[in-house]
Amino acid sequence: MSTAVILAGGKSSRMGRDKLRLQFGGDTLLRAAVSRFSQCFDKVYVSVGDAEKYPEVEAERVVDLYPGCGPISGLHAALLKTKDEGVFMAAADLPFSSPEAALKIMELCGDASAAMLVDDMGRFEPTFGYYKKELLPEAERLIKEGRYKLMLLFDNFELRKISRDELGELWSERLLDNINYPEDYERILREEIK
Repeated sequence: MSTAVILAGGKSSRMGRDKLRLQFGGDTLLRAAVSRFSQCFDKVYVSVGDAEKYPEVEAERVVDLYPGCGPISGLHAALLKTKDEGVFMAAADLPFSSPEAALKIMELCGDASAAMLVDDMGRFEPTFGYYKKELLPEAERLIKEGRYKLMLLFDNFELRKISRDELGELWSERLLDNINYPEDYERILREEIK
């Protein structure tokens, strides 16, 4: 079994409106992400702070037990809920995120506790990565300590860093493009038209 969790719990404060309801490719960002990942994953959850939000999206909800803590709270709730070895977490505001690339990252994880892409500058995108269930107690501990950065999980656990070369033909320059500001959305719409 493979489980994906689409993160949809953010406040969109930098956008000034709910960015996950923005139109992209004939649908909203959130519905498009759920649809993409549903084609390749056995189970797709939507991670939210409020179970009633996004009633138009047909996917089971994972509701934050610790609201307002960011993506680590969504990861915590998803790891609690799943019976799988782990979950692939993908932010809904990554319009070009690829479920095929996600499955490859899971495959490359090996014995590590998590796996994610690292770019040529050594930067990670923790909201597009695979996390195993063994991280659950550490996630809960960090949340209770008020330490919400996902990368803190790897002070005590191994992270498998995956390069663009390892991803091969599944790599794309746009794979990790995200939408935070109105100008990001406008730029991505212009690129979509090209």
